[in-house]
Amino acid sequence: MTSSSRVPSQLKARNFRIRYISDVFGELKKVTWPAREEAWRLTVTVIMITMGVGLILGGIDYLFAEFIKLVT
Repeated sequence: MTSSSRVPSQLKARNFRIRYISDVFGELKKVTWPAREEAWRLTVTVIMITMGVGLILGGIDYLFAEFIKLVT
């Protein structure tokens, strides 16, 4: 394979990357971003739910561990 035959494929790959990045930025301009207060409220909500689920799963894990200790 000569270097001249690789150039068109390299240009296609480069053009694809440039077009892809351009399309990504174009789509990001269309996004309706939440207000700062809403983003903060949703972030706190996600953190609280994550902590709650973590505590529940941790409690279940602890109970199973204690049950296994009793059985063995």
